[in-house]
Amino acid sequence: MHKRRILTGITTSGTPHLGNYVGAVRPAIAASRREDAESFYFLADYHALIKCGDPARVQRSTLEIAATWLACGLDPDKVFFYRQSDIPEIPELTWLLTCVTAKGLLNRAHAYKAAVDANTAAGEDVDAGVSAGLYMYPVLMAADILIFNAHEVPVGRDQIQHIEMARDIGQRFNHLYAEEYFTLPEARIEENVATLPGTDGRKMSKSYNNTIPLFESPAKLRSAIMGIVTDSRAPGEAKDTEGSNLFALYQAFATPAETASMRAVFAEGIGWGEAKQKLYERIEIELAPLRERYDALMTRPERIEDLLQAGAAKARARTQPFIARLRHAAGIRRLVDASAATVTAKVGAGAALPQLKSYREADGKFHFKLSDGDGTVLLASRGFDAPKEAGMLSAALIEAGGDVEAVRALLLDCAPADELALPAEPIAAALAALKADRLAKAQAKAR
Repeated sequence: MHKRRILTGITTSGTPHLGNYVGAVRPAIAASRREDAESFYFLADYHALIKCGDPARVQRSTLEIAATWLACGLDPDKVFFYRQSDIPEIPELTWLLTCVTAKGLLNRAHAYKAAVDANTAAGEDVDAGVSAGLYMYPVLMAADILIFNAHEVPVGRDQIQHIEMARDIGQRFNHLYAEEYFTLPEARIEENVATLPGTDGRKMSKSYNNTIPLFESPAKLRSAIMGIVTDSRAPGEAKDTEGSNLFALYQAFATPAETASMRAVFAEGIGWGEAKQKLYERIEIELAPLRERYDALMTRPERIEDLLQAGAAKARARTQPFIARLRHAAGIRRLVDASAATVTAKVGAGAALPQLKSYREADGKFHFKLSDGDGTVLLASRGFDAPKEAGMLSAALIEAGGDVEAVRALLLDCAPADELALPAEPIAAALAALKADRLAKAQAKAR
């Protein structure tokens, strides 16, 4: 079965809060348990540098967020769990993408536009206080997503634009280099909890100082909830659930039946203090066992570091061959790489070319098969639901040609699960011959 890749990251610039948990951590971990999912979780410490100049805070936050993922049920043996800065292919891809990204696209990014609007209102230069990091943030985020060709990115509604920009940037690279290198990601939102309100009613954010920390003690959690801003309606007066910060928070943790019950008592005029107590009790039911695991993990940073290093090695088995393929596509190549003409000469004047054929099995799945000039089968792909998917992968293999590392990475996506250890060298040699033949024919036609 072809798995969908799902990617989630949290910036390591603060202490995890309820908004992080509800909007990112919880839905992403639930998604990782899907039979058809391959999940990627990362600590976005490069992103943290855009907004945090305190090195100790970035390091501490990295520990807190890693412990949060693990306490909330992340199984590092079943997913990709890594720190962004441990994957050097991400900043390299950021530069490759920067070179194909239109400045006008970055001008439209919400964060940059908000800074420009604030400066304009204050009579300042439009770019006062705006770093290149803030401006280029969408490209780094695109690299985070595209380096693993994620299909889905769980985000809050306010982050949809970044996913759309990642699609635009990936599509531009694909178009420029005439190959479907990148899967175009989709934003996935849980409608009820897309953006969780903070204690003052605005989006819960460290920037607004309105967060409720995720793993505070029960007493501090209750105190923070009791500080949620409400209107002046007294007990006995009916209260609206629409636009209520308190109700939105309750709904994010409650079952549908519990939500319906709370909606009813709002209409009956429940007092705000009693409603806040109900909110505290409902949240505490879910967080208490997670808090216990979190506290234990925070006492073992060396264990978390070991898990992150193992996760980075696992992730780089994907990113290293893929970035090699992307570098080759952009022309960043060794001067001794064989040219198409050289490879064609090696095939020989009378030698039979390898064959790459597509076919459909009786079960309706689409496959392709690579055979050498003698008819020996080198690769019989797994089955795909759509012919386009099989076609894109077979085309990508030919484009990779003699690049053994790029071919090895592609085999992870197309070889049957029990044949992932296929030798890449003979496959790459056959693909190089096919690629050279196609190029020679194209050049002859152009003349």
